[in-house]
Amino acid sequence: QLLRSESRDKIDTDYGLDVIERNAKAQSEMISDILFVSRVITGKLTLNFEPIDLISVVKSSIDVVRPSIEAKKITLTTSFDSETNQIKGDADRLQQIFWNLLSNAIKFTPRHGKIEIRLSHVGSNIKVEIADSGQGINPKFLPFVFERFRQADSSYTRQVGGLGLGLAIVRHLVELHGGIVGVESEGEGRGATFTVTLPIFTAEETEKNSS
Repeated sequence: QLLRSESRDKIDTDYGLDVIERNAKAQSEMISDILFVSRVITGKLTLNFEPIDLISVVKSSIDVVRPSIEAKKITLTTSFDSETNQIKGDADRLQQIFWNLLSNAIKFTPRHGKIEIRLSHVGSNIKVEIADSGQGINPKFLPFVFERFRQADSSYTRQVGGLGLGLAIVRHLVELHGGIVGVESEGEGRGATFTVTLPIFTAEETEKNSS
């Protein structure tokens, strides 16, 4: 409408195009999330399970969001256990899990903040923790973090936008992999830690599948 107006010579065209592009991208992501959740609910989502090295998946997810990390000058540290990190899963969907969690951490972490990714072994499971120094979560909202269309009622949450589907998608995908996802936060302004626990793909399972 501004570009069509008679005073368009006074308009910052580059800024206007940036706004159009940013909102078109946001709308595309929202539609994609809605369609994905619809496939999950209707049971039409199929996964391609195969033995996968989880560290490679996490590193690939980091590479996807690295430009956003660098743009906000966030310090990213990683700690990966050197033991066997093979699980059975769908590589694309696993990357989607960690991409969503990392994107969420970046979104709510201020400039010059910190994000830490830790991968360790707990019994017969692999635990991946993504901890940030960001906005944090009100204790009253913690039980609802992974519910569809739920967002914390704060001006900052509304400012960054979204439909509140990203973490619900994470929960669905983790559960389809036989895992568990959880979150901890000491309160608003004190950061948050999301944890994904997935079962290790053992040598016995490999031999069973190959026989």
